[in-house]
Amino acid sequence: MLSTAHQTGFHLTPGQRIGLLGGSFDPPHAGHVRITLEALKRFRLDRVIWLVSPGNPLKPQGPAPLEARIAAAHTLMQHPRVRISGFEALAGTRHTARTLAQLQKIHPGVRFVWLMGADNLAQLHRWEDWQDIMRRVPVGVLARPGSRLAAQGSVAASVFRHARLPSSAAPLLPFSAPPSWCFVNLPMSDLSSTVLRAQGRRSAAGEPAEM
Repeated sequence: MLSTAHQTGFHLTPGQRIGLLGGSFDPPHAGHVRITLEALKRFRLDRVIWLVSPGNPLKPQGPAPLEARIAAAHTLMQHPRVRISGFEALAGTRHTARTLAQLQKIHPGVRFVWLMGADNLAQLHRWEDWQDIMRRVPVGVLARPGSRLAAQGSVAASVFRHARLPSSAAPLLPFSAPPSWCFVNLPMSDLSSTVLRAQGRRSAAGEPAEM
């Protein structure tokens, strides 16, 4: 039988507080780095794992090749407590709920926390089995500019309003039984993967990139 490290690409031990930041990372950028570093601090996490997905089921156009995105993530995010993983491709999962179920099966006793920007909370109700995500692990939401009001008034925030922790209790989130979630406001950068891809296309066409 393969070890857990061989099954997931990283070694975790029961009791560890592990943040999971999923996405296509197409491309990875400073906003991802800032969310990661703030999550380590705010939620008192032992480690954060970037789960670079094969593709976003909600986006009709596929991302750049997985290997290229993982390589770019390694180049950008160099921190001793952050790991980059293509676990979803290895496990054959494309939806977060199924990914979490697999990780919990392989790593029993690990205190996983799902991390997301406020923009993702605003559209969480569109994700497959989104309520299972909320009921499976604690969720840490890190606000980005322009998405705070939409996120706090979202379907997910309304349905699980009873499970929300105050921002002052953020360090307790990994120990909270799900459903539990915490929303923290951050002075985040407006930089996004969408903007970077658009700038890359303009540069390739010989057009000036917008700053």
